[in-house]
Amino acid sequence: MPATIVQTNDKPFERVAIDPVTLDIIENALRNARIEMDATLVRTAMSPGIREQGDAFPLIADHTGKMIVGQFGSFIGGFLENYQGTLEDGDMIFLSDPYSVGGAISHSNDWLVLLPVFKDGRLIAYTSMFGHQSDIGGKVVGSMPINARSIFEEGVRIPPVKIWKKGEYNADLIRLVMHQTRKPDWCAADLNALIAACRVAARRVIEMAERFGDDVYVSATQELLARNHRAMKALVGMAIAEEPVSFEDYICDDGMGFGPYRIKCTMWREGEKVILDFAGTDPQSVASINFFLNENMFKMFFGIYMIMVFDPQILFNDGFYDLIDVRIPEGSLLKPKFPAALSGRTHALGRIFDILGGLLGQKTPEFLNAAGFSSSPHLFYAGNDERPGKNGDWFQLFQIGFGGIPGRPMGDGPDGHSLWPGFTNVPNEFLERYFPMVIERYECEPDSGGAGLHRGGNGIRMTYRFLSKGTIAIHDDRWFVPPWGVNGGEPGARARKILEKPDGTQTIVGNKVEDLEVEAGDILHFITWGGGGWGDPLARDPELVAKEIVQGLVTPEGARAYGVVVDDRGAVNLAETEALRARLREERGDIPLFNYGPGIDVLRANCEAETGLPAPIQPEWPLLEAAE
Repeated sequence: MPATIVQTNDKPFERVAIDPVTLDIIENALRNARIEMDATLVRTAMSPGIREQGDAFPLIADHTGKMIVGQFGSFIGGFLENYQGTLEDGDMIFLSDPYSVGGAISHSNDWLVLLPVFKDGRLIAYTSMFGHQSDIGGKVVGSMPINARSIFEEGVRIPPVKIWKKGEYNADLIRLVMHQTRKPDWCAADLNALIAACRVAARRVIEMAERFGDDVYVSATQELLARNHRAMKALVGMAIAEEPVSFEDYICDDGMGFGPYRIKCTMWREGEKVILDFAGTDPQSVASINFFLNENMFKMFFGIYMIMVFDPQILFNDGFYDLIDVRIPEGSLLKPKFPAALSGRTHALGRIFDILGGLLGQKTPEFLNAAGFSSSPHLFYAGNDERPGKNGDWFQLFQIGFGGIPGRPMGDGPDGHSLWPGFTNVPNEFLERYFPMVIERYECEPDSGGAGLHRGGNGIRMTYRFLSKGTIAIHDDRWFVPPWGVNGGEPGARARKILEKPDGTQTIVGNKVEDLEVEAGDILHFITWGGGGWGDPLARDPELVAKEIVQGLVTPEGARAYGVVVDDRGAVNLAETEALRARLREERGDIPLFNYGPGIDVLRANCEAETGLPAPIQPEWPLLEAAE
């Protein structure tokens, strides 16, 4: 049975007309409240992942649970349908189990707080925020085991429970939860930060309702939803054809030797509604790369992509959800059956955006993006600090790295940038201050962005020198299947990781490894993938290429991918450039819409020679199920 909302005032809100100025004020006040949630969080949290990188996502919803401002879309409707309990003034919900909320959070490291906002006895809004916890127990430090066979190996799972009940704090519950983590101080601070952020937003909602009146505030939220619906309806009619288009991409491997795993989506329009069907996606993995994709979350991804490409001025919210029908096969990589492991879902999460780009751009190539969102590189480092004065204190680091953003219709992809626009890097000074390591290099990897009229963003080379013995784990992708280019652009370079011993001996290590032991003095070269290029690289301004050589973004050898020849001083040799470009144009033939690079069979045959790693083995699900 659905949740029971306990209100002491059952008078319904009255829908009233909203003038444009009032609507604009309330809209921007809600935007600011969301920003204030982020600011409160980063000033209160302790873990580097949240405090320094911003790995948390706020939401302000209307009184029915529809998101008005936020990022991942609202899970509240599904929660209310399945929560068998009451919600009343003074309550606050706490949860982390993806299976309990239909994948609204996608792995157990994400702790979520939900606050129903009451005013004068009536439910007027919801505020919510979730953030990635650096450790929730489980079999490995950081609680994201690559080789987990079930979610039970990944740490504490919290079903929807009341952390506050009628204004009373459930201290025993929090004591129990914190007992499961290796970093209770970080987790407690981060949880308090989530709570504080929700309370700040709730205060702002109450202030708006007090200023304008409850009916005006609620009517404004409904108009913002309706306005978004009208805008998305127009965009869908303009950009989505009735004829189906399909696109597929691959997760390189599962960290256990098997791969690649296919994600496929087909899109078409029926009247005003878009159908997005993931039939053809591979079955779930026995490892942790499964991504429990909530349908509403994917609707929000689709809406964000549509809005950012076609009309960035639109405030995206939940108003357009009835225009989209998402179909995900049960038991697939994107809708695994309980208790499938989920902690490594970040690779499929990133790949979803590449697939959206491939789908939406086929009918309108001028709006097509290349690949490069792709993944979210993670590094874990833990042990006892052996430096003088540290007394062998326990340390553990969880850090998110960045790859190259794809080349785009409006220009080059940013170099070494996050998939999520609000994320920032952990400052090197912070890492060196609080962890036994020295950051010897933090720079773009030249030539890693795919060549194009608009270059794909370069990946990053981050070189860590470890000062204490410990273990590391690496979670990354795009090392086997490269990020594809579009409209004549070239694929981006693939990721690679190299462990170097103090004597200079180097070993190529996998992009998904767990519990790799390192000694003091060892060096890790953490190199991420570049974005695919956009457009004909032979049309790029030669002087711009020469400038990027000076900046270290392109090498003289790499410049030849653009048909550009430079002399010993770095100046463009125009005569040789024109001759080289003429020859390259003649040799290449027609420009493809998508440039995937070699096919899977060729990549597999050349894998060890090109990457230094054995090729992943093609998954065969009956055999994998038998092995399990």
